[in-house]
Amino acid sequence: QVQLVESGGGLVQAGGSLRLACAASGSSFRLRPMGWYRQAPGKKRELVARIRSGGSTNYADSVKGRFTISRDNAKNMVYLQMNTLKPEDTAVYYCNAGALYIGGEEYWGQGTQVTVSS
Repeated sequence: QVQLVESGGGLVQAGGSLRLACAASGSSFRLRPMGWYRQAPGKKRELVARIRSGGSTNYADSVKGRFTISRDNAKNMVYLQMNTLKPEDTAVYYCNAGALYIGGEEYWGQGTQVTVSS
């Protein structure tokens, strides 16, 4: 069982920055791929960034060069540094703990709202 709690969302002007944090419980954290997803009103949830247990990362094209995902296995934390924010980044951001194996269980946080004003 893994519990995820996000923090760091808020209201920011376009061009500004925010840092999201996700605190994870459970001893399996360091073995899991971790990700940030987002869902805007009326749209499907989409992957923003993912970091694997070995540290490799991948990003959605829309955030490449602006967002950075990182993890601290000693603290069971995942971060998303968001720079040069745009109004289209407005969404609820969710932390995800991926499955340890194919068909295994994955976990979601409750989400944190990010609003970027123009």
